[in-house]
Amino acid sequence: MNDSDFNANLLKISNQLSSEDLEKIKFLCQGLIGKKDQEKISSGQRLFQLLTERGKLGVGNTDYLSWLLINIQRPDLSDTLLGLHAGPGAGAREELDQTERAKIDIATVVISQNVGRSWRKFGRKLGLPEVKLESISRRHHADLEETAVELLKEWRKSQGAEARTETLIKALRACEFNLTADKVEDKLKIRVGGCVLGSSFLLKLLGALPLPLPLPLPLITAPVHLLT
Repeated sequence: MNDSDFNANLLKISNQLSSEDLEKIKFLCQGLIGKKDQEKISSGQRLFQLLTERGKLGVGNTDYLSWLLINIQRPDLSDTLLGLHAGPGAGAREELDQTERAKIDIATVVISQNVGRSWRKFGRKLGLPEVKLESISRRHHADLEETAVELLKEWRKSQGAEARTETLIKALRACEFNLTADKVEDKLKIRVGGCVLGSSFLLKLLGALPLPLPLPLPLITAPVHLLT
């Protein structure tokens, strides 16, 4: 994101800040912005200028402002700042190919059903910033499975065409969620159409068959002249 796009994003946020929101932010910034400067803040734009002057805001430096917005109960504006709601024209990366997208969809289902309360630890291993994790938590705090789904959506957005299921599996193992990683790998071995079957499926299939398997009897045919 260049400076022009970043400033346009800040203007959008400023226009959505109420006077009450602004007062709350000023209260949180007391240790950073002195009383005289605070008295001059009458808009989000002025606030952002002061944060920029103090090295707390800029392209690639949004953690502090995001923290402020989350703490005044405006996670929607934090999402706008982080670009979570950006449209496809706002620096969106090349899309995933169909095969990798399908694999990530499968992994998402498995991970969301198994990661539980450890979703934050997993998110950190994937490299998502703390402010983004906090934003996800505030939006989906009552449903752990939905929280994990949202976490993986944001990871996928951040990676664009570089998103890979191997990255998810590596992060799971780094968190010592080896059972979940194994489940993901097994599911991924079952391709659409049944071309490749996972090891767990094969074991279940073999376990359902009688062993040893009966061998087919050879087909016996009589010579034609003996049948006449």
